[in-house]
Amino acid sequence: MKRILIGLIVAAVLGAGGWFGFNLYARHRVTAEIEAAFEQIRSSGGKASHGKIGFDLPSRTLTIEDIAVEPGRPPLAGIKAANIKAVGVRQADEAHIAADNIEIDGVELAIDGAAGAAGMKLTYKIPQITLANYSGPTRMQGAPASDSILDAYRFGLEQFANIAAGSLNVPTITAAMTGVTGGGTGEITYSGLTLRNINRGKIEAVKIDRAVVGISTQQPRPDKVTSGFSDVTIDDLDANVVIAALNPEKTKDDSYHRVYRQISSSYTMTSTSGIGAKIGRILIEDIAYQPSKFRPGELLAVLPKESPASQNPAQMRELAEKVADLYDGARIGKVTLADLSMSSPQGTGKLNAVTYSQGEFALEGLDAPQGQFKMEHFALKSFSVANLMRWAAGLSKNGGRSPSPDQMLGLFGVLAGAEVKGVVAPYKNTRQLVTIDTISLNWGQLVGSIPSKASLVVKMVTPTDPANPALQPLIVAGVDKLAIDLDLGAAWTESSGAFALAPATLDLGNLARAQLSVALGKVPRDLFTTTDRSAAMDQLAQVEAGAIELSLRDRGVVDLVVAQFARMQNVSRDAARSAIVSMIRAQGEKIAGANGDARMAVDALAGFVETSGQTLSVKLMPRAKVPLMQLMQLSQSDPESALAQFRIEASTGL
Repeated sequence: MKRILIGLIVAAVLGAGGWFGFNLYARHRVTAEIEAAFEQIRSSGGKASHGKIGFDLPSRTLTIEDIAVEPGRPPLAGIKAANIKAVGVRQADEAHIAADNIEIDGVELAIDGAAGAAGMKLTYKIPQITLANYSGPTRMQGAPASDSILDAYRFGLEQFANIAAGSLNVPTITAAMTGVTGGGTGEITYSGLTLRNINRGKIEAVKIDRAVVGISTQQPRPDKVTSGFSDVTIDDLDANVVIAALNPEKTKDDSYHRVYRQISSSYTMTSTSGIGAKIGRILIEDIAYQPSKFRPGELLAVLPKESPASQNPAQMRELAEKVADLYDGARIGKVTLADLSMSSPQGTGKLNAVTYSQGEFALEGLDAPQGQFKMEHFALKSFSVANLMRWAAGLSKNGGRSPSPDQMLGLFGVLAGAEVKGVVAPYKNTRQLVTIDTISLNWGQLVGSIPSKASLVVKMVTPTDPANPALQPLIVAGVDKLAIDLDLGAAWTESSGAFALAPATLDLGNLARAQLSVALGKVPRDLFTTTDRSAAMDQLAQVEAGAIELSLRDRGVVDLVVAQFARMQNVSRDAARSAIVSMIRAQGEKIAGANGDARMAVDALAGFVETSGQTLSVKLMPRAKVPLMQLMQLSQSDPESALAQFRIEASTGL
C-alpha cells in the first residue's frame, strides 16, 4: 500500500512537471511567433516593441501588453495598443491562427499625409476593439510597393482581405486632425461601429450609429463647420474590388465589379457663420468599379503639387481626362437624397429630393429662401460626367480664345435632354410672376456632333413686358399675360435623306394657335458632320424644298390688330377692318399676278381678317424639284417667281 501511494505521488509530480513543461513550451513557442512577427516589421525599416506576453494553455488565452509599432512607411506613422487579449487561440494551419474572441484596448493610430494631403495629420484613439470568431495569418504578408498613399491603402486592404471574423465591434473612435487647409484643425468622432460577417475582404454589413466631423478654420475668416452622419449602414462591401482598382496589374480588366450593394445614412451640417444643411435620407445602390478605367493612382500622379493655378493648359487637360476616366470606371445604379434643406441668415431653402438613375439626374420640389423661386422638377437626361469633363478639356485647347461652333456643338454629347416643370419665379424686378408648366428639350441620333432628331415642348405663362416696344399693342389692349404653348419636333431620316419639321405648334392662349409643317428632301449626311463653311454650302445646295403647311386659328389676335389699327387711324373698328382687308387684296394683286393659286391664298387671308374666330389653312406643294438654296435666293429677288414654284391650296373656316 505504501509503495502504491509513493508511486501515485511520483506520478503526480512527474505529470505536473510535464504539464508545466508543456505549458512553458507552448508559451515559448507563442512568444517566438510574436517576436518573429515584430522582427518582420523591424527588418522592413520600421520599429516594433511590446511588453509582457502571457499565454494560459487551459483557456488558450494570449495577452500582449504595451505594443508600439512605427512601420517606417507613410502614411501610417505609428500604432499603439495598451493590451491585446485573445481567448481560444489555436493554430488553424501552418500559416493561420484562429481565436474565439479578441479584445484590443487603448489603441492609438497616427497617420501623416491623410487623404493625400502632405501637411495633414490624423491621430485616432480607440478605447476598445472586439472581434469574435477570428481567423487570419500568423504574420503580415509582404510590404507596400512604395511610399505612395495608394500603395499604403492597398497594402492595408490586402491584409484585411486575409482575415475572417464573425463580427467586429468598436464602441467609440475619436480623432484629432491638424494641417487642414486654411490653417485649421479638426475632430472626428465615431460611435457604434459594427462589422458583421467579415470574410476575406467581404463584409456582409457595416453599421455606424453616428459619425461627426468638426473642422475649425481661420482663413478666410474664423469658422467651425460640424458635419454629422447618422444611422450609417453599408451592405455587401467587397474590398477586393478596391484592391484590384489599386493594382496596376489589373489594368486589362474591363468588367464591372460591385463594391457596395447599398449605402444609407442621414446628414446634418452646422457652422458658426449661420450656414447649415440637412439631408434626411441618403441612399446609394449598386456601386461598381471597372479596374481598367477606375485608376485613382493615375489621377493622383497628375494632381497639382502646388496651386492648381500654376498648371498649364496641357496639364489641366490631362487632369480632366484622368477624372473622366475615373468617372467612366465607376458605375452607380441609383442615388437618392431626400428631405434636403440649406439654411443661411437670409432664410432656408428646401429640396424634396435629388435622384440619379440610369443616367438621369433630377431635382424634385425646390423651394428657395423667402419663396423667391419654386420648382417642382428639373432633370438632365442621359447625363455623363465623363463626357462633360472631356468636353471641358477640349475647350482648354483654345488658349483662352472663344470656343468654336464645332466645340460648342460637342455639348450635345454630354447629355440627351433637359426638362423643367412647375416653376414659379419673379419676372425681372417686378411683383409679377413667370409660371412654367413644362419646358422639355430632347435630342438624339447624333450625326457627328449634331443631333438629327430633336423636340421642344414649352408650356408657360409670362407677363407682357412694358419695356418691350413689340409688346406695346398687347399692353394697350389690356393683355398683361401671354400663355405660351409650343410643341416643336424635327427629325432626319438617313435612308431617304428626308428632313421634317412637324408638327411645330405655337398656342398663344386667347390670341392665336398656329401649326407649321416643313419638309425637305435629299438632305445629305455630310451636312451634319462638316465644320467647313464652304463645304457646308456645297452640301446645302443638294437639299430640295418639300411641302409646307400652315394652319392659323384666330382666338382674338385679329380683333387685337383691328383695334390697334383703329386707334392709329382714329377710325371705327369696322372701318379699320375694311381698310386692312382692302390693303391685303391690293398687295396680293401685286404678288399674285396671273398665278391663280396665289390669288386663292390672298382671298383666304382677306376672308380670315373679315370674320373673327376663323382658321386659315395654307398648303404649298412643289410643282417640281426645287433646290432650297435657289428658292431662298429667288424669294429675295423675285417673290412672285418663288411662289410660282408651288401649287397652293388655301381655305378658311370656323
